[in-house]
Amino acid sequence: MAVLGILTTLVIFAVAQLGEGQGVYPGQIKNLVTFGDSYSDVYVPGDNATAWPVYAAMYGDFTLYPFARSGATCSNYLTYKPFPSVFESQLPLYFTDKYNGSLELDPTSTMYTLWIGTNDVGVNALLTGSQTPGVTLVDTVTCSVEWIKVLYASGARNFIMQNMLPLQDTILYSTYSYPNRYWTEERNTTEWNVFMTELTTSHNALASLMLQALVPTLEGAHLGLFDSYGLISDIRANPQNYLNGTAPLNVTGCINSCVFQLNESTGETADCTVAEGTARDSFLWYDELHPSEQTDRVIAREISSAIVRNSSDWITWLL
Repeated sequence: MAVLGILTTLVIFAVAQLGEGQGVYPGQIKNLVTFGDSYSDVYVPGDNATAWPVYAAMYGDFTLYPFARSGATCSNYLTYKPFPSVFESQLPLYFTDKYNGSLELDPTSTMYTLWIGTNDVGVNALLTGSQTPGVTLVDTVTCSVEWIKVLYASGARNFIMQNMLPLQDTILYSTYSYPNRYWTEERNTTEWNVFMTELTTSHNALASLMLQALVPTLEGAHLGLFDSYGLISDIRANPQNYLNGTAPLNVTGCINSCVFQLNESTGETADCTVAEGTARDSFLWYDELHPSEQTDRVIAREISSAIVRNSSDWITWLL
């Protein structure tokens, strides 16, 4: 059996063994605290519009406390990026606010979410062998699980871990990729696509198993695993159920596409095509790496529905 098949079987078996947890009860959650990277950053949103946490707070009537920052990794000691990582920046900022009294949250009515990994496994990280020597995918996944342990020890009790979306389906890591704003150098796009498929699926399988092992230590907590991978895959397979723009539905291109070229006389130039207005809502992707605003609305709708317990289509409550 292929490695992907083995990992998929392990995850299905693990979830079946664990069973569906209780989860938070309807109306319990009043506050939403978000950690992660540009996928969740409300200040410099990856969709160049409105990030999903803003919509989720609106849909679920939550008060939002956003700590996610663009470019973040789980830890810069594992995969260094010159951006505010979860462990070296976002968590310290949260705890500073918590202990100086500027952030007072009731742990029973507060949900903490984490969506991280894109910058850990991608370019200038695991994919290109640019991580700290000796660091592996196991280390980056373990780091995300440690986020729960740290917050739990501080009193937090409600958590949602968002698994990685299918990065291999973004334009940056697709077989049909082109020189773009995130990587202009030559590369074997098929090799990148295959490797990224292994990284994302392995990351999600490991995270699921690690969370299962963590459950017995989280007395009095609620823990949900949100299937970003499955949701984005379903949008890609059935765009008519999610996208509603005025242009033809598009799951392989993006709103803001820039093809970079090296010209001997003028240097590096970019040929950009940008969709405007309501046509933007026809796209799964905003650019070569980030989901569109319409996709973020879908993510927000599903996460807020999971929290208020209107839907369980894309979440598994482990506790």
